[in-house]
Amino acid sequence: MVTMRRRFKGENTRAVHLPAPPVPAQTPTAPPVWRTSGFAFAGAQEHADLVHQGGGYLYSRVDNPTADAFAQAVAALEGATVADVAAQAFASGMAAVSAVFLAFTKAGAHVVAPLALYGGTFDLLQEIFGRFGVAADFVDMTDLEQVRAAIRPTTRVVWAETLSTPTMSVADLPALANLAHARGALLAVDSTVATPVLCRPLEYHVDLVVHSATKYFGGHGDATGGVVCGRRELVEKIRRVRIMTGGQLAPDEAFLLRRGLETLPLRVRRQCDSASQFAAAIAKHPAVKAVDYPGLTGHPGHRLARRLFDEGPEGTRFGAVVTVTPHGGRDAGLAFADALRLARSATSLGGTHTSVGHVGTTSHAGRDDAALLRAGIDPGAVRFSIGLEDAADLIADATDALDVVARVTARRAEAPIGA
Repeated sequence: MVTMRRRFKGENTRAVHLPAPPVPAQTPTAPPVWRTSGFAFAGAQEHADLVHQGGGYLYSRVDNPTADAFAQAVAALEGATVADVAAQAFASGMAAVSAVFLAFTKAGAHVVAPLALYGGTFDLLQEIFGRFGVAADFVDMTDLEQVRAAIRPTTRVVWAETLSTPTMSVADLPALANLAHARGALLAVDSTVATPVLCRPLEYHVDLVVHSATKYFGGHGDATGGVVCGRRELVEKIRRVRIMTGGQLAPDEAFLLRRGLETLPLRVRRQCDSASQFAAAIAKHPAVKAVDYPGLTGHPGHRLARRLFDEGPEGTRFGAVVTVTPHGGRDAGLAFADALRLARSATSLGGTHTSVGHVGTTSHAGRDDAALLRAGIDPGAVRFSIGLEDAADLIADATDALDVVARVTARRAEAPIGA
């Protein structure tokens, strides 16, 4: 009898072809991270079918289960009372913004956007899309007649911000939707600062909602991402742009951002409450020229915010960003930011720590003082993103800093000319 010798695979093959990980029958309490660039198939036909017909996972630039889990979660929050809402996740907020304009404009198209528009979006429209023949007009979006006059037959997108920083102006979403749709344009809204905890623009007939997920969705300053949600047929066009331009959200980031959504209402409600206390207290300081916050009754958007924004046990939620402008212009604003000790000069917003930025040299750094003033932004403005600290401590920190600015300003005023 001849005994067949069993052939063992080589060490390299054994190392590469390790046993497949177990797939539990039980549902995990936290979603898994699908950290894979590609997927394997039962055979060549399944591979071909997915390439040509979709319906599964092929390659993580195209779709990834962890990124999809995050996008679907955002769609559920934004579309809580709206039927058939879909979403797509991106590697950053600006990738999401870019995808909207790539999907719905082309050479010869026109965009209407706010004067006080976020600097990144402003630069994108001016420097990139302008180069490819997309024109943009920037108007005061709180003046509906200006918006109406700016819309042309070639306008494809009216772009608004639910809450614009640093002026904290409030967009009249229902009215803007009516204006855009009457002229055959889409209304797309950046709702990063509002979040679904304050307002869900799709409920006011907005077509597309964009978020920099880096901000409140992640909430801890440790993940970068973006998301667009809206009607399924519109979002499918955005998905095609995402696939072709490669802006997919990475799975590890998607996991962190989805996890952040679970505490989003708790964090934002607390931040809104502290921001209301902070704005009311700091507005009384003699060194303060203006405080922009829609929770203050004197703010131009106060009544509109009460109509559009959610009301909880603590009252209407007006957001957690407060812009403080001291007397003295740009130099006073920079001195104010430098004199703070608890609030930190830092990039981004929406985190657990209160962050500040001198607007003219950070988020709107591409504009000179004249351009800032045309947009309703004082060159001395300092934007606070209120975190989870105790409101009393933040008020004390800002008060001390304003006292320093007031003393410096007084000394300069008293100094002899030429001294």
